[in-house]
Amino acid sequence: MNASAPASTAQIPAQGGAGHPAGPGLMIAALGVVFGDIGTSPLYAFKETMNPEHGVPFTPDSVLGLLSLIFWGLMFVVTLKYVVFVLRADHDGEGGILALQALARSAVAGPKTKPWVWNAIGLLGLVGAAMFYGDSLITPAISVLSAVEGLEVQAPVLQRAVIPITVVILIALFMVQKKGTGVVGKIFGPVMLLWFLVLAAAGLWQVVQQPQVLAALDPRRALGFLIEHRAQSLAVLGAVFLAFTGGEALYADMGHFGARPIRLAWIFIALPGLVLNYFGQGALVLANPAAIDNPFFRLFPSWGVLPMVVLAAMATVIASQAVISGAFSLTAHAMRMGYLPRMRVVQTSGSAIGQIYVPAVNWLLMVGVLLLVLGFRSSGALSAAYGIAVSITMVTTTLLAGIVAWGLWKWNKVAVVVAVAAFAVVDLTFVIANSLKVADGGWLTLAVAAVVMVLFTTWAKGRRLGLEAAAAESLPLRPFIESLARHMPHRVSGTAVFLNPDATAVPHALLHNLKHNQVLHDQVIVLRVLPCDTPRVDARIRIEAEQLMEGIWVVTARHGFMERPDVPEFIRILAYQKTLAIDSMKTSYFVSRASVGEENLPGMNPVRRVLFGWLQRNAGRASDYFELPDNRLVEMGQRT
Repeated sequence: MNASAPASTAQIPAQGGAGHPAGPGLMIAALGVVFGDIGTSPLYAFKETMNPEHGVPFTPDSVLGLLSLIFWGLMFVVTLKYVVFVLRADHDGEGGILALQALARSAVAGPKTKPWVWNAIGLLGLVGAAMFYGDSLITPAISVLSAVEGLEVQAPVLQRAVIPITVVILIALFMVQKKGTGVVGKIFGPVMLLWFLVLAAAGLWQVVQQPQVLAALDPRRALGFLIEHRAQSLAVLGAVFLAFTGGEALYADMGHFGARPIRLAWIFIALPGLVLNYFGQGALVLANPAAIDNPFFRLFPSWGVLPMVVLAAMATVIASQAVISGAFSLTAHAMRMGYLPRMRVVQTSGSAIGQIYVPAVNWLLMVGVLLLVLGFRSSGALSAAYGIAVSITMVTTTLLAGIVAWGLWKWNKVAVVVAVAAFAVVDLTFVIANSLKVADGGWLTLAVAAVVMVLFTTWAKGRRLGLEAAAAESLPLRPFIESLARHMPHRVSGTAVFLNPDATAVPHALLHNLKHNQVLHDQVIVLRVLPCDTPRVDARIRIEAEQLMEGIWVVTARHGFMERPDVPEFIRILAYQKTLAIDSMKTSYFVSRASVGEENLPGMNPVRRVLFGWLQRNAGRASDYFELPDNRLVEMGQRT
């Protein structure tokens, strides 16, 4: 299977960064989007590291050792790897695993590049993207559930209400997705700022009372713990990793704010808040071992537990919102890059292109998240399913970033190898540690990722084979136009736009229009819409047009994977650039709804052929994907 992007995907140079300012307002806004996941980890991470099922006896030394592992993991995995290293991989202002994949391909692109190198990079990107969907299921479930569990601290009799309240919150969260996040997003930043300040204050109060907990800052505590508890170390590291989940969002959401605000928000707000809270939980259990049942909520006096449950619920909803929005964005990117069939995408903001809603993904996520809550019924049980997908994503990020540093940034080769090897060893250690939890629930996220990978690769290969089959049966465009000039059919007023993936072939819809209607419009535009391996395309190179004869044009319109392919807008740009008299109300759009027969899918096993056929039948309409007006759309069937 060729794991690379479709042949129609173009590579063009990036056209400059996003140019984000780095004021305090942007820092606070970044808190509300970027740090929701990792910011809510204190609700469950430290508690799980102290789980007696790991076989580690409760002693002051074990508490300090676990705190040291959390602290140095935050410093190495999140601060050094993501904040210092990976955030440098700015792809025209955008981040995320698919943007990093595109950068890595640019780093190795050249006439001497082996096909297996190109395919391997493509596969790494797809694996990382597929794992994100598994994470998208777990994060809302474990985050909201762990917040509502704080009610048990306030009143144990409320234990029965935890699941129903969690379900109601989650259903409400998914129901409001179609309204867009713009209005709610305005309060995300201030709420998360309050959250981190409360985390820091609560933790600091306990640290002041038990200052001996600061001994965990010594990395020898972490090493000593691993040496002393060699038999249990992998199981414990799987729980420690929960403190880092969400760190990958720092890079994934870089396009919203830029690298600098994210770095500043992490260093001055998020990291201090997290470290103080984890150390505060450690100090609390040193003074009162019974608090290990829920050390986060026991940081607060009894009168403060209920307000903290409310604040925690708000913070976890924000964390869940960020992951859900990320799933929408990733789905849209995958569609534009040819890895998923067209789906209905709703733009929920008139000014922010990144605010979208994908109904199919929303409802699938809701069903999956609710099943997780009802099936696992506690954040402790869900923690067994958490981590494996994120740790694999971190491995792919490390390898792709290393390729970029080696081939694109031209860093010192020895330094790149040493840094990537160090990061990879840590990442792979966490993958192995989390693999111990596969039987207890980790299999679920791996199964989701495997299904997504099958969808990605099946659609990409089937689409490529379909395009190849259509190209083999197509007529060359230029000789066809020359024959029209010798026997010109009747011309009618208006403009006809024929969408075609191949700019050198005659569109199927054009042939049928001539055959059945025996007319040709005054203006005929054969349009190829070409996705590019860059987030955005410079307006100066977006449209490439050539006139084949009077009134007949062949046009290539490029768009980045962060941009929506708006065909009417492409036609307006063309009319402006070429001074064409095109009346939008007298413009008709002709598309062919291709159906690839099984005979044209060589090399695909019967199961994947059936799956590809199902994906074809359920693909979204071209009018939705290309922003085509329904009242001026002509759609024709085509079987290849």
